[in-house]
Amino acid sequence: MPKTTAEKIASKREQIQQLQNEEKLLIQKQKEQDRKDRTKRLCQRHGLLEKFMPDLAAITDEQFETFIRKGINTSYGQKILAEIAGDTGASTAQQTAKMAAQSNTATPADKAKTTPQTQAAEPDKSGCGATVEG
Repeated sequence: MPKTTAEKIASKREQIQQLQNEEKLLIQKQKEQDRKDRTKRLCQRHGLLEKFMPDLAAITDEQFETFIRKGINTSYGQKILAEIAGDTGASTAQQTAKMAAQSNTATPADKAKTTPQTQAAEPDKSGCGATVEG
């Protein structure tokens, strides 16, 4: 027996609702997978960082943030990252380098929070490595 137009409309609306629910579930699964991937990446990279710099385990979160801001998040660090990542991330790296240059000016409160654990390495003027001052 043929369906009436109203029944066809109701059937299509039900199909639409089912597809919308399926879409929500897929989006939820994708977000969960993205979170798991990010957590794994953060753990792996921080583990690698502590492998090369064991003193990092002994500093506070505030000191670690200052270390990242002053030691890594610099225009020199962004230049190296851009070279490693290739030209695809160059515009993002340039924007981040500008932000890093602005945040490199530490306030007296920042300096009071941090106590140096080890000697700091600064890039030399030639751009070919780092020199340790102390």
